[in-house]
Amino acid sequence: MIPRIAQSLGLELMLDLDASEKRRVIIGAGALLFCLLWGIIFGLSQFFHSYLMAYLFWLGVSLGCLAVLMLHHLVGGSWGAMIQRILEAGTRTLPLLAVLFIPILLGMGFLYEWALPSVVAKDEILQAKRWYLNTPFFLVRAVIFFAVWLVIAHYLNRWSQRHEETAGQPIQATYRYRIQTLSAGGILAYGLTMSFASFDWAMSLDAHWYSTMYGLLFITSQALSAFAFAIIVVWRLADVPPLRNVLTTQRIHDLGNMLFAFIMLWAYLAFSQFLIIWSGNTAEEVPWYLHRSQGGWQWIVMLLFLVHFALPFVLLLMRAMKRSLPALTAIAIILFIAHVLDQFWLVLPELHPSRFTIHVMDILAPIGMGSIWVTLYVKLLHQHSLIPLEDRRLQEVSDHE
Repeated sequence: MIPRIAQSLGLELMLDLDASEKRRVIIGAGALLFCLLWGIIFGLSQFFHSYLMAYLFWLGVSLGCLAVLMLHHLVGGSWGAMIQRILEAGTRTLPLLAVLFIPILLGMGFLYEWALPSVVAKDEILQAKRWYLNTPFFLVRAVIFFAVWLVIAHYLNRWSQRHEETAGQPIQATYRYRIQTLSAGGILAYGLTMSFASFDWAMSLDAHWYSTMYGLLFITSQALSAFAFAIIVVWRLADVPPLRNVLTTQRIHDLGNMLFAFIMLWAYLAFSQFLIIWSGNTAEEVPWYLHRSQGGWQWIVMLLFLVHFALPFVLLLMRAMKRSLPALTAIAIILFIAHVLDQFWLVLPELHPSRFTIHVMDILAPIGMGSIWVTLYVKLLHQHSLIPLEDRRLQEVSDHE
């Protein structure tokens, strides 16, 4: 069932962790190059919007892995230890995403109206926000964001390896303390930086609109996509030792419960944001939703409600679905695709506010960038064992088994 779903959605290559690196890189680079050439010939605005949508999606997977990893280090649990190496490999892809951010800097004039002095000169609201929304400060903030994320990811991975290498030695407790301390501060730093990054890179596409819940929505959707991605990887590697030795029904159930919790949190935040703006009914806030709920975009809203909340919510209410890895993986794939659709709905209506439009680049950009990302991810995943071998939480048998 799972391979048919993946193939029908065009994910077969990305989910195939055994596919050749050369094949994935050729497909990824070719797709992005095709998008760029198409954009040069027919208009760069569509290219940069499609690229931004794809970038925010794959950045969300990497940062979601970082957030879930820090959450695991803080709360513990064998469910997190089982996917720890999967999450760590995801965090180590952040240098690639730092490089892939460069085209967004080059295309700021096509993405953000506040980056055009001629537009700002005619708009009082943009002039009032010029102290924050200006190109130099935008670049400084971007550097700070990536510096924070890269430093946290580097030391979490480094100390995790030292923790395993020093098993049974007194110094091991020191590394455990360092990891927990960094995770406590890191999760706060991530929440703050990602909130501002979402304001800069996505919300400022419409610089007249604002929402204080926007950053929380981004953070929640990133964690949700990371859980979905981790479940998919667990399914692909379920028969590979040593992961198969610790893959118990209870741990699968725990992953399903975490996925269910983040689905409900995302839905709560999304509805709360809509309710607040609807009740406020201000001229600055309402147009953002109007552009995304008419001219054909309302069908995307309905589809998002179905695949990002209603269908997974109903399925995960069933205990059997959460305890079956194939069934849980099918739900994870649906949510993974829903996250792409969510980014599409957030970004593209700014380019096509009057009517729903989907371009070939909206499909090729996520696939192309994803092929390159997955190639690096697989290479990083193979650098270490699939699970932390010295983790006592994985050596203990669950009381529920």
